[in-house]
Amino acid sequence: MSQDESPGAVQRVALLGSHLPRHCGIATFTTDLADAISATFPGIECGVVAMNDAGRRHAYGDRVRFEIAENDLASYSRATDFLNVGGIDVLCLQHEYGIFGGKAGSHILALLSDVRMPIVTTLHTILSEPTVEQRRVMDEVTRLSSRLVVMSRCGGELLREVHGVPADKIDLIPHGIPTLPSSRASKKRLGVEGMSLILTFGLLSPEEDPGMSLKRRSDRGWRWDGGA
Repeated sequence: MSQDESPGAVQRVALLGSHLPRHCGIATFTTDLADAISATFPGIECGVVAMNDAGRRHAYGDRVRFEIAENDLASYSRATDFLNVGGIDVLCLQHEYGIFGGKAGSHILALLSDVRMPIVTTLHTILSEPTVEQRRVMDEVTRLSSRLVVMSRCGGELLREVHGVPADKIDLIPHGIPTLPSSRASKKRLGVEGMSLILTFGLLSPEEDPGMSLKRRSDRGWRWDGGA
């Protein structure tokens, strides 16, 4: 398939998630995904339904066609109508519990139940021990979605083992990264030339325990040189 062609009969795609300039990891992901779709398939019209955090509005560009206030159920209903009358072929949901209103982000379920197009959901958080409400919401999201995208094998395993999702409904697409300059040039720019660097994936939290990682490396003979 050439870059000028669209996959199958898909002509209009809507992405639903937070979007830059909102300061949010999902916003960066949604923006990058929309950029990639537009660059790879210029024949596809790609718009965004943006999630706004409570009491906030953002200066979006033309790509954002509709906005949802996370705690306002009526705005989810209006977004549903917007999608259904807009000739959208596929809805791509970026799911993260915290960007939707309701218990465990349950407000999004009404929209997913009422839209009239296939839903492809990228799951950004899959829990090994969800609460009752988190389990209920995830079970409904997975049931209402035609395809589920995970970014790691572990995510797929959790969907199968915790939520009973069949393997043939899950697609593994590793999290992308931008093309970066050489590490030597980057270290010089950051002022850490000659030092060892450790990079973590995602956000730091006590549960991730970076100190344990350093200890295990030292136990295997790796020496820390006072880097960053």
